[in-house]
Amino acid sequence: MLKNLIGAIALAFPLATPAQPNTTAPLKVGFVYVSPVGQAGWTFQHDQGRREMERTLGAQVSTTVVEGVPEGADAERVLRDLALQGHRLIFATSFGYLEPALRVAADFPQVKFEHAGGYKTAPNLNTYNARYYEGRYLAGLVAGRSSRSGIAGYVAGFPVPEVIQGINAFTLGMRAANPNAQVRVTWLNTWFDPAREREAALALVAQSADVLTNHSASPAVAQAAEDKGVKLLAYQSDMSAFAPHAQLAAVTHHWGGYYTQVARGVIDGRWAARPVWGGMKDGFVRLSAIAPSLPKAVRDEVAARRQAIEAGRLKPFSGRLVDNAGRVRLEHGALDDAAIAAMDWFVQGVATPAQK
Repeated sequence: MLKNLIGAIALAFPLATPAQPNTTAPLKVGFVYVSPVGQAGWTFQHDQGRREMERTLGAQVSTTVVEGVPEGADAERVLRDLALQGHRLIFATSFGYLEPALRVAADFPQVKFEHAGGYKTAPNLNTYNARYYEGRYLAGLVAGRSSRSGIAGYVAGFPVPEVIQGINAFTLGMRAANPNAQVRVTWLNTWFDPAREREAALALVAQSADVLTNHSASPAVAQAAEDKGVKLLAYQSDMSAFAPHAQLAAVTHHWGGYYTQVARGVIDGRWAARPVWGGMKDGFVRLSAIAPSLPKAVRDEVAARRQAIEAGRLKPFSGRLVDNAGRVRLEHGALDDAAIAAMDWFVQGVATPAQK
């Protein structure tokens, strides 16, 4: 009787099974940055994307950051070290990391690599990029509506297609507002050198530029605009903390959604090398922090053109396009992605250093 009673109690109240520990190790994700993270700029925006991925995925991921890595041999060493340390996903976030990343990817076929920009892939290396030029076009429109001299200064890193696209789109936007506008470009031949960025910005102001923008990695151009009392169309980050009076708007980069999607793909075994070129409609690029001081008519115009870009009704590189040597590059229609990706010429209105 007692044995039967004990058996009945055991069936009614089974002993609790100890909770099983989660034995799934987090996905180790490495990030390689060309400059310090800092408080704003290219690397800062990538790091904001990393942080958003961490917040979204929690214990599913563990990240490592290596910042201030020059393009070239140092990049290959860092990428190789991350692979050897067990990182199964590595983001190489600068244009010049592509060849080193390809070499390391060939030696570590089990590791997935994502490279920001570039034109080569491998079975375990993908490229991702944004149509920054869409935001640049809108920024140029604001510049054209705001500039009194009709001259904008553009501090640029290297003359690679991505940078040329931005210069051209900014110029087309500016000339949509002022057909006689001119964009003067200064090349740095580096992505990150705050002292040289500032020096270039000041030189452009001395050449009558009353609006500045840049494709470089620090807040130096924003600070120069604030100091000299000229206007700023910021790039990469909202620079209002550095240029509270100068900034009219900012073309900002947003990587959190993409980084989260890629990490989930690796965790779930769905990752594949499919090059990505997302734009404003995908949330990769925005025209942010539009100054309340801009006239309502300008803000409304920008909003209408943004909606047209996102809907595909407005393509910045469309219509009759003439280069700055007078050659017709497009008579009508719109440039296709292949032509945009290989862009190595400047539209009418761009003054490069040799043409000042």
